[in-house]
Amino acid sequence: MTDTGTPAFGPATITADDPRYPSMLRGTNHRFPASPDYVRVVTTTDQVVAAVTDAVAAGKRISVRSGGHGFEDFTAHGVEVLLDMSEMTAVRYDGERRAFSIEAGATLGHVYRTLFKGWGVTIPGGECPEVGVGGHIVGGGYGPLSRSLGAVVDYLYAVEVVVVGEDGAARAVMATREPGDPHHDLWWAHTGGGGGTFGVVTRYWMRSPDAAPDEADPAALLPKAPSRWRSGMVVWSWESMTQEAFTRLQSNFGSWFERNSGADSPYAPLAGYFHGTHRSGFGLTVGAHIDDDVPDAEKLMTTFFEEVSAGVEVPPLFQQQQVNPWLYFSSYPNWGDPGDPFTRRIKIKAAYLRKGYSPEQTATLYRHLTTGDASPAQLILIGYGGRVNTAAPDATAAAQRDSVLKAAFMSVWGDEGADEANIRQLREMYRDVYAATGGVPVPNEANDGSYINYADSDLADPEWNTSGVPWHTLYYKDNYPRLQRVKKAYDPGDVFRHKLSVRLPG
Repeated sequence: MTDTGTPAFGPATITADDPRYPSMLRGTNHRFPASPDYVRVVTTTDQVVAAVTDAVAAGKRISVRSGGHGFEDFTAHGVEVLLDMSEMTAVRYDGERRAFSIEAGATLGHVYRTLFKGWGVTIPGGECPEVGVGGHIVGGGYGPLSRSLGAVVDYLYAVEVVVVGEDGAARAVMATREPGDPHHDLWWAHTGGGGGTFGVVTRYWMRSPDAAPDEADPAALLPKAPSRWRSGMVVWSWESMTQEAFTRLQSNFGSWFERNSGADSPYAPLAGYFHGTHRSGFGLTVGAHIDDDVPDAEKLMTTFFEEVSAGVEVPPLFQQQQVNPWLYFSSYPNWGDPGDPFTRRIKIKAAYLRKGYSPEQTATLYRHLTTGDASPAQLILIGYGGRVNTAAPDATAAAQRDSVLKAAFMSVWGDEGADEANIRQLREMYRDVYAATGGVPVPNEANDGSYINYADSDLADPEWNTSGVPWHTLYYKDNYPRLQRVKKAYDPGDVFRHKLSVRLPG
């Protein structure tokens, strides 16, 4: 496929002697500054093909960055050519394909604004507006609308990918979800297979899976966006929190999602979360979001808070609900971004939960969050399930289709000198919570592995994963062999690789 129209600029090649070079080396996570031979800023698919061709011909290791929100060093370690996609940001309706075309460098906030202003529609993506769609979608992204609408990959109609064949030649391939498409497997691999494995995504096309075959109205091809968004929270201070109250709160929260995560539940539209800092931080928050046009939205949210708080014999500091316009929530600058953007160092570890944490795990969490003088460690539990769980595990590469919660163990700090201590604290908390399964969430009746968009190289490290279960099973389960076959078909030379990329078979 070739590009049409006049490119915005470029490509721009920025080398180490260029005054722009230092500004191009770090993404959101400042732990991993890159030092490539050059950065190539591209604005068209043809420019991407040329950039990949040049790098392969020169034998240089290439990596890709769109929004720059990677949690590991996949665009830094050993990378000689960094392909910057951040200026490929177009969002438009493609009448020929009856789908919305989104270039890989567009941020979620830009996507939400454009879809809403142009057609009043949206996609069920994440709530951080500065995240680039390039990595978010291919990793099986989710957000506060996913319980009612499904995972974002359930809306992926097509993807354009620059791949490198056995002859070393780069070319752009368009793959669709149409069963007869010869590149159907490449489309499938981009529904949760993770970034940096198969090629360079240049654009996605989004369309609802249940759109009528002859529907030509763009406003009917994606879900209608909310007009008003209700948000609420209940907050407790660590100063008054007891272990008994913490245990009850965790038990209530987990069991609520076990009971209310069916696709037909009246609570499916409600996106709830738990956020707990270390005791040196602010405290404990239970929050929720819901489309305020859902019947009885306020009552549903109020009941959620009442049931999660029941029997917690510690009064909250405050509780509130408020309603704001949809765009205020979905694209407000830096919404969901923790920490100081100028000094941000991040480590994250993730898990899918089929049920809430056990009493033993809750006691472990309490111990880690209340010991020591100070720590940036925090636990975030996010409501999942609902319509997400109506898809079969092999329908997309995102295999986890019966979980009710996602967990994010995260630390954010600013001092480089604190790296070792902060990372170890987080690793030990995660390891101890999952001690019964070798320090990682091995799929069983309670766990369902981990989430590739919250990439964690520790899962491939036998020091921190003693389960004997390989990292790729934790991320992809039974879908991994098919991902390997796609890898062999479209990247036989392993041009696109990092610590957690899909490996070639054999």
